[in-house]
Amino acid sequence: MLHINDAMVDRLVSADEALESMREAFKAFGSGEAAMQQRERTDAGGVKLSTLGAVIPSQGVAGAKVYTTIGGRFNFVILLFSSQTGEPLATMEANAITRLRTAATSLLAAEQLAPQGAQSLFLCGAGVQGLAHARQFAKHFPLRQITVYDPFAGEDLATRLARETGVATKRVSDTQAVGESEIVITASRAVEPLFPGARIASGAFVAAIGSSLPHTRELDDAALSRASTIVVEWRRQSLQEAGDLVLADPALEVASKVVELGDLVCGRFKRQPAGDGISLYKAVGVGLEDIALAGLAYRKHLEAMA
Repeated sequence: MLHINDAMVDRLVSADEALESMREAFKAFGSGEAAMQQRERTDAGGVKLSTLGAVIPSQGVAGAKVYTTIGGRFNFVILLFSSQTGEPLATMEANAITRLRTAATSLLAAEQLAPQGAQSLFLCGAGVQGLAHARQFAKHFPLRQITVYDPFAGEDLATRLARETGVATKRVSDTQAVGESEIVITASRAVEPLFPGARIASGAFVAAIGSSLPHTRELDDAALSRASTIVVEWRRQSLQEAGDLVLADPALEVASKVVELGDLVCGRFKRQPAGDGISLYKAVGVGLEDIALAGLAYRKHLEAMA
């Protein structure tokens, strides 16, 4: 049985390939040709163990991701099986897979929901996930300005990100720029809303990807009320884990606004004009994404060894 590490995943799988892998996986799920396991968390003595998984016969794989959370730090491993024979195919370090699949799935939603030709992006949180999003969005949208709010980032953040993306980048000390941006990405560890939702620009696309915990949120009720549709990866998991939705005022009836990304990809739901409102994608991370990308990395590895 193979072992594939993070460095190998980075060599084997490009961001564009990750995007196409997510497109195929959500199309399979939306068509009823794939299934997922919900996340299960177990806690003791400050150590958290989490598992989630998926079965994707059309891609020939099934598997589970297992990870620890200790002191706010994550470490991920995937066990991949053949969906044809049931045999174990590979173990994988999955930090690189998690980074790639999260940004790729946000981009998949943005293809459907974001303003075409968007030129401005506001990023709240410049950690691993936030920077991965900025890089991928810069490749797929004609961005002319990236604005970053992260009080904990290094001094060279703007210079480094501008060099990596080829897009003018500035760092700010508050969230006022959210009102000037066509794309907004929140990738923080905030436990309370980052900015007033009324401040978000009309017609903007918002991807909130920073939390999968039911007691934390990045967006307030004003933001949720302005979204005619809230796109999620999997309704069943999101309505339990996404604090942005769980903590919302019941009067907003957010569950009635929720649409699964698979339905969007399969064309069963058409984008509604945002008007004075916003388009919203709320991610928590699901096993379908991990196993699909792990399967791709495994196949790419076999090709490279042939």
